[in-house]
Amino acid sequence: MDEPNAGQAGESAPAKETASEHEAAQTSARDLLLEIELDSTLQFGSREMPLKDVLALGPGDVLELDRHVSEPVDLVVGDRIMARGEVVIVGGNFALLITEVAAPQLRLESIRSLF
Repeated sequence: MDEPNAGQAGESAPAKETASEHEAAQTSARDLLLEIELDSTLQFGSREMPLKDVLALGPGDVLELDRHVSEPVDLVVGDRIMARGEVVIVGGNFALLITEVAAPQLRLESIRSLF
């Protein structure tokens, strides 16, 4: 029994991607990912409160958080801590002086969880 299309002239095998073409495609994809903007948050601390207390908040109220003023502030992307540091003032604006950065694998996992 003859196999269909077996030995027909003019057929060509699919072009195989060379290593350099593959590397260029990966670099291009990585460069695109590096341009993605992500929301980040500085977390000074937290506190659980009943809804009735939240609704009763007004100007001048003070909330005590679960973190001491000397403890580092967390830089959060998605739901993961990416870095920690201390709050400083730069040009009249609050800023974060980073003192500790999460391991690269943890940072990558944080970004993956956003997609």
